[in-house]
Order: sequence, then structure tokens, then C-alpha cells
Amino acid sequence: MRAVIRLIAFAVLAALLGLAHAEGYPSRPITMNVPYAAGGPLDVMVRVVADGLRAALGQPIVIENVAGAGGSVGVGRAARAAPDGYTISAGNWSTHVANGAIYTLPYDLRRDFEPVSLLPYEANVIIARKDFPANTLAELIAWLKQHPDTASAGTSGIGGPSYMVAAFFQMRTGTRFTLVPYRGAGPALLDLVAGQVDIMSTGPAIALPHIRDGSVKAYAVTAKERIAAAPDIPTTDEAGLPGFYFSAWAGLWVPKGTPREIINKLDAAVRDALSDSAIRRRLAVLAIEVPPPERLGPKPLGDLHKAEIDKWWPIIKAAGIKGE
Repeated sequence: MRAVIRLIAFAVLAALLGLAHAEGYPSRPITMNVPYAAGGPLDVMVRVVADGLRAALGQPIVIENVAGAGGSVGVGRAARAAPDGYTISAGNWSTHVANGAIYTLPYDLRRDFEPVSLLPYEANVIIARKDFPANTLAELIAWLKQHPDTASAGTSGIGGPSYMVAAFFQMRTGTRFTLVPYRGAGPALLDLVAGQVDIMSTGPAIALPHIRDGSVKAYAVTAKERIAAAPDIPTTDEAGLPGFYFSAWAGLWVPKGTPREIINKLDAAVRDALSDSAIRRRLAVLAIEVPPPERLGPKPLGDLHKAEIDKWWPIIKAAGIKGE
């Protein structure tokens, strides 16, 4: 009986200490873990959102880029962090869904994190080096079929968004080309501009400046509608590959065991940041879409995360996509 009483007392004390800690949160800088190299779509978007979080939370947000293995190295570091709200895991469909089917991970994507909120998301743009022979998506597919195993596609690493789009593009079109892994989409795009790789699929946030200055050519947006920031780029439906859609949704998570009061404060800060008109304008320029208020918060992200795992893990495993 005494053991039970001690156990209850310990639980009550832990809860009170956690509440006291949460009430003073945050009292120092917060680290936001981005599991890709700097300059990629997720990194660019998160840095904009982080500016809004700084204002809402009253503390600096330090961006920590930890790349490798399609983002699984960085996510692993976040999983091992103390559950005190001072390490936030920024991730996307690839890092927090696809990687669970591709890699043998030293953490559990379903159990080792608590959802905070969905973040802005974006479709991809299929692009090529400026002097690539094909000028339209239909011409690209025809060229790739006529020249199998000739072209190279830059990717953000096995499991990364650009890798998955390229892999599913091959399956859908019956084409074959080499997938070249980088430590993030940013370095891959730089090599595309330099002509070191031929094609790529990545977010408008980093592709549009190069499309506008003519250093790469754009074929299509992987969405049902054209993007307002670049209305001259056709959709995949319009360009001859109907139904080929991919939207790289992103989110924020914290390590399992983080007090609910801290998660609620982070959720409120995300809502404040995404309602700020200056932040929204900066995201709009990057062709990044802000989710409606009802899709923000822990429960919507948690529900989406589970549904996407249930949907995609069997598909990815059946496709035989494996990490190196």
C-alpha cells in the first residue's frame, strides 16, 4: 500500500513540476531541427515561419540543419532530445512518413514524437537544366523513353521529396534515369543550374528564382491548379501527365513526453505566426500555401500523420524503395 501511495505521490509531483516548467516556457532559445541541408524547400519555408515564432514566443529560434539518409539522421537527433520544448522537429511527408517504410530507423515515427501543427505546404515543379533537349513535359517523357538510363535527376536523398517524386514519375511513365542523391534539394538544385545533372523535381520556393532568370526550364507543377506566383507554368494535367500530383506537406513535432502545456504554447505560436500578414506575404511570394485554421494544431497533424503512414507504407514497400 505504501508503495502505491509513493508511486501516486511521485506522479503528482512530476506533473506539478512539469506544469511549473511549462508556465515559465520558453525562457531560453529554442532549437528547430531541419533534417536537410540549408537552402532546400523545407529549410526556406521553416526560416520564414521561425521569424513569426520568434515574435510570438519572445525567444530566438535557432535553425539546426542536420542532413543525411533522406532526413533520418536529423529526425533521429530530434527524437533523442529532451522533451522540454527546446527542440522542435521540422519535417515533411518524406521524413515523417516515407522514411519509415524505406529505412530501418532507430526511432519510431508513430510513437517517439508528439504532433504540434501542420505547416505551410507546396506542390513540386518539374524542371531541367536550361539546355536540356526537351521543352515540354510531353517531350521530356518521350526523350526519356527514347534514351533510357541516359539522364540524371538530382534528388534530396533517398526518401526525400524530390527522390520520391522522381521514383514515382519513373513508375508512372515507364522511363528510366539515374537518381543522384544529395544532402538536400538545395545542393541538388545548384548542380542542376551548373548542368551537372539533367532534371529535378523540387519546391517552387527554391526553383522559381532560377526559373525566372532562365537558368533552368520548367515543365509542370505537380498539382491540380497552377500556382499564383508562376501562372505560366502548366499543371501536370495540362502538360500531358494527368493525375500526377505531389504536395510536400510539412509539420512540427516535439519529442514524446513533452508537457501538453508546452505543446499548446507552440501551437498558439504557430497560429500567431501564420496569421501575421507579413509572414503570409513572404510565403505567398514563394508559392507556399498556408493551411486553413481548422487544419492547424496537434490533432489535425496527428490524424494526417497516421492516415499517411497507413496509406503510403504499403505502397512504398511494394515499390521496393530501400535506403542505402
